Amino acid sequence: MSQREGLSRHLNSHFTSVDVERLSRFGEHRRGKVRDLFVGEDEIIMVTSDRLSAFDVVLTSIPCKGAILNAIAVGAFEATADVCPNHMIDAPHPNVLRVKKAEPLPIEVIVRRYITGSLWRDYEAGKHVVYEVDMASDLCRDQRFDEVIITPSTKAEYGIHDEPISKRAIVEQGLVEPAILEQACTYALALFARGEKIAADQGLILVDTKYEFGMIDGELVVIDEIHTADSSRYWVADEYEARFAAGESQRMLDKENIRQWLIAQGYKGEGQPPEIPADVRLDLAETYANLHARLLGRPFDVPSEDALESLYATLGV
Repeated sequence: MSQREGLSRHLNSHFTSVDVERLSRFGEHRRGKVRDLFVGEDEIIMVTSDRLSAFDVVLTSIPCKGAILNAIAVGAFEATADVCPNHMIDAPHPNVLRVKKAEPLPIEVIVRRYITGSLWRDYEAGKHVVYEVDMASDLCRDQRFDEVIITPSTKAEYGIHDEPISKRAIVEQGLVEPAILEQACTYALALFARGEKIAADQGLILVDTKYEFGMIDGELVVIDEIHTADSSRYWVADEYEARFAAGESQRMLDKENIRQWLIAQGYKGEGQPPEIPADVRLDLAETYANLHARLLGRPFDVPSEDALESLYATLGV
């Protein structure tokens, strides 16, 4: 059986929600766009579902997406633990991370090496000035910055759009103390540099990524997920120059594929989203599995069992 055939068997498994009552012994339930969190006194059980969000809207499910993202996040936390402390304890199930409870900062630190995606759209519209980061007036889509830049955003609650913000405004609005913000940005740049190296070794470009941080016993740590196909953009390195010179879109191994598909259907997060066909969902699942294979050096093993039922069995509920 091919990988696509295996993934297709999970098209209708609908791992989009969990039985909150069965998992309630782990703590208070909080639902994010992709994850269901069960927050205990000192630890959090993070269940990564197959839900797909784009433009801050949950749209559909992607077969095995949760397990793929979770595996990449675990690998990235392990590969960067010497660069920045993180909240991971262990991964008792392919869709689960057990983490230390942190007090999250109300911002996301987004590091960018190239101008593309939402930043390019903001640049074209003249909205990029909100970041208060110097950018040349003659940039082209997908152009590489001479130096990486940081474009923060607020961290919105589920169902509310994140908003771009400058580092100055973060401090002035009292969202984060100056010293902690500087430490978060320093960590973010170091994490990005490590992520770039790992990607480059596999023939990929880490284009940009977001980091979330929190405080644990007075220590700043990176939380949530890092360097996954949902939180980052990846391009195929040996095709970059030719595609950029020709003005063509890059070969992407991340969620930007579905964003571009949605934009082509006339959807940018407002109004009724279009129905996403099974073939498009499978294409994205294969893209995620391909990134898993490139970053982790092993193919994604499509599970034969239902992920939700195996999760309950593993957690003893």
